Amino acid sequence: MRIAQVAPLTEAVPPKLYGGTERVVHWLTEELVALGHDVTLFASGDSRTSAKLDALWPRALRLDGSVRDPNALHMVLLERVRQKCDDEEFDFLHFHLDYYPWSLFHRQPTPFVTTLHGRLDLPEHQPVFNTFTKMPVISISNAQRRPVPQANWVTTIHHGLPEKLLTPKPAKQEYLAVLGRIAPEKGVDRAIKIATHCGIPLKIAAKVDRADQDYYDELIRPMIENNPLVDFIGEISDHEKSDFLSGALGLLLPIDWPEPFGLVMIEAMACGTPVVAFNRGSVPEIIDEGLTGFIVEDVISAAGVVNRLPQLDRAAIRKQFETRFTARRMALDYLAAYRSLTEAQAPRIKLVSSAE
Repeated sequence: MRIAQVAPLTEAVPPKLYGGTERVVHWLTEELVALGHDVTLFASGDSRTSAKLDALWPRALRLDGSVRDPNALHMVLLERVRQKCDDEEFDFLHFHLDYYPWSLFHRQPTPFVTTLHGRLDLPEHQPVFNTFTKMPVISISNAQRRPVPQANWVTTIHHGLPEKLLTPKPAKQEYLAVLGRIAPEKGVDRAIKIATHCGIPLKIAAKVDRADQDYYDELIRPMIENNPLVDFIGEISDHEKSDFLSGALGLLLPIDWPEPFGLVMIEAMACGTPVVAFNRGSVPEIIDEGLTGFIVEDVISAAGVVNRLPQLDRAAIRKQFETRFTARRMALDYLAAYRSLTEAQAPRIKLVSSAE
C-alpha cells in the first residue's frame, strides 16, 4: 500500500528526548516500511526515517524559537497532504493530528483514519465529536473512548515498541523508578511519598515542561531537596532507559488523570520491570495484575505492594511484553484497519470517480 503517515510538527520523528506521539509514529512507520509498504512520512525536517520524508518545516517547532503560531504551519501541512491526494499519490492516509484534518479530508475520496493520542474528557471535545460523527478514529485504549461514545470508533490499537529497543540488563534492583514527565497529573509527589513510606530510594528520570515549572519549583523541588532517598536525574534518552529500568525494583505510576495509554508502562515491561500504577484510564488494560505489576488505588495501597515486587518473574514480564506490545503487532493491527476502511469506502470512491 502507498501510505501517508501525517505527524505533528511539534517534535521530530522520532523526538530527540520526550515525545510519545512522535515516537509511536516513528515505530509504526519503520515497521510498515519493513513489511514492504511504500510510506511517506509528513514531519519536521530533522526527523529520521526509512520512509520518504516530506518536510514542511526544517526543524521541530518546540525547538524553533522563531515559530510563535504552530497552528499556521499545521494548516499548511494539511493542505500539502490534500494536494498530493489530488495527484493520487496515496492509497491511505493516517493522521496523528487530533481533529484538525476532519473538515478538509472528509470532502475528498482517499480513505483515511485518525489515531487519537490524547485525553478526550474535556467539555470542549463534545461539540467536536457531535459534529464529526462519521470520522473514522482509532483509540489507543478502550478507556480513552469512554467520554465520547458517539465517535465513529474503528478499533482500539494498543501502542507497541520495537522488540529490541529496550531489553533487560543485568543489574541489582535497589531503587524504585519514575520515568517520563513531571506534571501534576503524573503524580511525582505521590511517588516520593510511596518510596519514603517504604524507605526505598527513588530515582526520577523526567523532564519538566515550561507549563509545569511552577508545580516543580513549588512542590516537587522541596520534596526532592529535603529527602535523601530521592535522586532527580532529569530527562533521559531511549539508549539510557534499559539500564535505568533494569536496575529498578519497579516503576511507580501514581497518576491522577484518565491516562489514554501510558507508554512508560510497556517500556518498563520490555526491561522485565514490574509496574505499580494507580487505577486510572488505560492502566487495567495494560497491566496484567500479579504478572506484570500491581494496580492500586492510593499511596497506602501502593506502598503495601512494593514488598511483593521481587516475587514477580521478570522473564515472564518480558515475555508478556513480546506477546502484547511490540511495534510489529501494532503495525499489523493498523494494516488490518487500513484494509477494512479501504474496502468499506470502495463504493464511495467509485461514485466520486463516476461523477468526475
